[in-house]
Amino acid sequence: LRKFAQQGASEGRHELLAFLSGSSSYAPASGEIVGILKQMSDEMLADYNSATEAEESAIKVFEELMAAKKKEKQLASEAIEKKTARIAELGIALAEKANDLEDTQEALAADKQFIANMEETCQKKKEEWEERCKLRAEELQALAETIKILNDDDALDLFKSTLPSP
Repeated sequence: LRKFAQQGASEGRHELLAFLSGSSSYAPASGEIVGILKQMSDEMLADYNSATEAEESAIKVFEELMAAKKKEKQLASEAIEKKTARIAELGIALAEKANDLEDTQEALAADKQFIANMEETCQKKKEEWEERCKLRAEELQALAETIKILNDDDALDLFKSTLPSP
């Protein structure tokens, strides 16, 4: 570049030499732009860091929420399984109780029929017993009268007269 400046045109030569030597006659306008760009870079970096922290925090909260929801889902599934099993057990117990009720009702009906038959049978037996007792009393009376007749003196005389004497 120096070589170009030494050989180059005289107009641009002074400006170029001033720029290269750091002379104050040339004031760059890019310093203000660089400052603005630096400030924008700092703001963007701060916004980026803030957004990254917020995102990391949101990810952590999301992961915690998902873990809690998974646990809640697992507990709910276990509760559903337990309740389903309980419903099945209660259904079986209810069916057994219904069968027991039906059997008991049938047994009750049979027992009522047995009692009705037993009352009828007992009544018949009672009547038969009363008839038997009455008949026996009559037979005993007849036997007593017969014995009385046989023990009477007239009967003895009659027996003696019917039997040949020896």
